[in-house]
Amino acid sequence: MADRAMPKQREIAVSEFFSKNRHLLGFDSPQKALLTAVREAVDNALDACEEARILPDLTVELTELPEGRYKVRVEDNGPGIPKEELGKIFAKLLYGSKFHRLKQSRGQQGIGISAAVMYSQMTTGEPSHITSKMAGGKAQHVRLFIDTAKNQPKLDHQSVDNSDWWAHKPTGTSIEMIMSAQMKGGRHGIEAYLKQTALANPHARILFRTHKLSTKLAIEKGAPPSIAETLDLPRVVHELPKEPVEIKPHPHGIELGTLQRYLQEAGRQRVHNFLTTSFSRVTGPLATEMLARAGVSPEAECNKIPRDKSEAIFKAIQATKLMAPPTNCLSPIGEKAILAGLFKQIKGDFYTAVTRPPAVYRGNPFVIEAGLAWGRGPEQAALDAANAQKAPLAEGESHDGDDNELARVMRFA
Repeated sequence: MADRAMPKQREIAVSEFFSKNRHLLGFDSPQKALLTAVREAVDNALDACEEARILPDLTVELTELPEGRYKVRVEDNGPGIPKEELGKIFAKLLYGSKFHRLKQSRGQQGIGISAAVMYSQMTTGEPSHITSKMAGGKAQHVRLFIDTAKNQPKLDHQSVDNSDWWAHKPTGTSIEMIMSAQMKGGRHGIEAYLKQTALANPHARILFRTHKLSTKLAIEKGAPPSIAETLDLPRVVHELPKEPVEIKPHPHGIELGTLQRYLQEAGRQRVHNFLTTSFSRVTGPLATEMLARAGVSPEAECNKIPRDKSEAIFKAIQATKLMAPPTNCLSPIGEKAILAGLFKQIKGDFYTAVTRPPAVYRGNPFVIEAGLAWGRGPEQAALDAANAQKAPLAEGESHDGDDNELARVMRFA
């Protein structure tokens, strides 16, 4: 009886979990889903270009379709992706190369673009189309779904794209998805997001096209089925940010459970060697000092160290004064590039920017940068003054010159 009453247990694939909890990934409304899908594709494209030391050239294209659907297409000029990796990168959640690296990059979880493909599939039943070309090769095209029960890609079609566009394009990758979505304007819309992205990445060129459906009346009067609008955000800095370097974890930035897991994974490696090769800023003498304080032999094998001794090692590490970790894993935008982005996008009377020296918190390096633009610019101020004389005033308003417009604050991490 107890066996029959017990529900059947089975392992849940991460893709199946997220398909039922898509709000956790930013796909909780049609408006937010469109922005999230574009953001994930743009992040991937920028990272791919910068890792290959290529100045990014991105095209983002949105085409409005009937029945509340949009076709999303994002193309880059990055190094391309091997054919055998296309399915895994775009249709397997928690698959990526950045999660375990201590090096600055955007998307790190291996979820983003796969989640966009999954949302597209769930809301329209349509596959996603990926085309990628590596240097010296041909453009490879795949049409794919995600098997959410197994978290595995299902390739529906594979071919070589011999079109003129890809024949003349040296390298690059494009993704095309159809999804249920709504276009939102304003400060939280896609255009605003791309402008902010261009501001934080002044070395990138971003071309944004939208194709909107014409009304039935407009089509009857001879208008095309869709109307195209283009926003061109040009590159204002022609050099890439400094390339970040991957570093080892700093021992002051790990927790006890993490250290215990590292010790088990190190197997029969001697603990002294483990400390000097697995962490930054731990020299031979410092490792000897830590182990003496913890009462552990330097020759002890890592996976045979009992829990109480691993906790003693952890406490000894925290009690040992160590140099801060190296900060070359960071790639600041830089004051010159911040100012160039502000000049291009924001009209003002005064501009300034600063990049602070790198700092460390709990073993993790970080750097803070800030840019400020103040005022409305001489042209806008003259226009505002002319319009103010013509416009009727509401109760409580005056022409004293007080500017009550709220400040605009943009934060990037």
